[in-house]
Amino acid sequence: MVERYVMSIDQGTTSTRCILFDHRGRLVSVVQREHQQHFPRPGWVEHDALEIWRNLQRIVPEAVSNVGIDSGQIAAIGIANQRETTVLWDRQTGVPLGRAIVWQDTRTGPLVEDLRKQPGDEFFLDRCCLPPSTYFSAPRIRWLFDHVDGLEQRAQDGEVLFGTMESWLVWNLTGGPDGGLHITDATNASRTMLINLQTLTWDEELMEFFGVPRPMLPEIRPSAEDYGEARSVLPGVRITAALGDQQAALFGQTCFSPGEAKCTYGTGSFLVMNTGTDIVRSRHGLLTTVAYKIANQPTVYALEGPIAVTGSLVQWFRDRLGLINSAAEIETLARTVEDNGGCYIVPAFSGLFAPHWRSDARGVIVGLTSYITKGHLARAVLEATGWQTREVVDAINADSALALKQLKVDGGMTSNNLLMQFLADVLDVPVVRPLVAETVSLGAAYAAGLAAGYWPDLEVLRGNWHRAAQWLPDMDPERREWEYACWQRAVERSFGWLQPRKRP
Repeated sequence: MVERYVMSIDQGTTSTRCILFDHRGRLVSVVQREHQQHFPRPGWVEHDALEIWRNLQRIVPEAVSNVGIDSGQIAAIGIANQRETTVLWDRQTGVPLGRAIVWQDTRTGPLVEDLRKQPGDEFFLDRCCLPPSTYFSAPRIRWLFDHVDGLEQRAQDGEVLFGTMESWLVWNLTGGPDGGLHITDATNASRTMLINLQTLTWDEELMEFFGVPRPMLPEIRPSAEDYGEARSVLPGVRITAALGDQQAALFGQTCFSPGEAKCTYGTGSFLVMNTGTDIVRSRHGLLTTVAYKIANQPTVYALEGPIAVTGSLVQWFRDRLGLINSAAEIETLARTVEDNGGCYIVPAFSGLFAPHWRSDARGVIVGLTSYITKGHLARAVLEATGWQTREVVDAINADSALALKQLKVDGGMTSNNLLMQFLADVLDVPVVRPLVAETVSLGAAYAAGLAAGYWPDLEVLRGNWHRAAQWLPDMDPERREWEYACWQRAVERSFGWLQPRKRP
């Protein structure tokens, strides 16, 4: 029998990857291509959507040819994508109307501050379960309308399409201006501030508030469903899944039951817990979001705690301070001391995300004495990730009756054994790392294969998951709580640092 595979397209913040997986969830081919990061002004982050599309056109054929197969052996395509990144393009020509505004971009800060004052957080929390933030798509659309001449009128006239990256790629793969599908999945739609989370439909009141015309919005579809055939790159192959990257990681970690959670440790970190078919409205600084929706089955929801700075703190320690030559060296340096020496680093480089959401916070180092060495600083850098995770877990436990019992982890920082042990210690739960590290890509493949019948059910996917490593708690409870209290005092000292400058 001819072997068949599922293709995963992982369109990330810094690169696009194409990976083929087999029936056992094993990676058999991978091709990756980076795209340029554009920083035209402080706080602005942009991508060229056409460059990303061209990269995809190059890497997909290469991934297929690497294993010597033809497109007929690809059972389905699944897409995972950087969430919230906003693309507007011309319906007739397919040309983007400027660069994509990336999820990290903070240009909508003044608009968001106005929204928090009037109509206020509750207006949005009641409707889409999200607070106003520079993180989400709707304020970016409004910003573009306010700053690009004629754009709002063109959108009202039906000439402009909006999408996040999966919408842009699916539209191009299925024909572009010649009948391309303009769709998004429920996980990505739940990050726009424009959706009714209960009905998974665009909310008329929110559309009116932001001035977003309905014709520019994509059709909302399940995360795993047969969307249609590709007409370019891989003609005839079915596209059967799309998920935001963090929801894809949750799916790839097979967190299919309420209370199961994963945290992806990269530049920033994202902790997501499955809350089942119930919408848990956070009152402790978390985001309520769609975890996934499989075809016509009930929608599964999640609580999410995004942490802005984790791996990037290690990069800062390496590149800005020059105290290590490679990221891996930080563990060796941190092991030269037994503890942090009373030193804590709060990496609020551009404010704090969950659970604080303080854009006025800035990074602080507290507890400095003449005793502190670079080893203590290295340990404090790693511990900052652990304590920030603890804050998110405490918020999840406060919001939900589903107390965290185990944390599945993935991402580049999980190779740091000292950090993983510290996580287990401060969370007081086992921390486990899977054998397959590419959980985002794997999740997109699992969802696509499920919709295409390549895998029969979720239990088969669970059977593919294998543990590579585990860390168990081993910290005195009294010490844990004392150090956590020290961390919380350090966080308080980061608040209110950014103040408007008084004009003479």
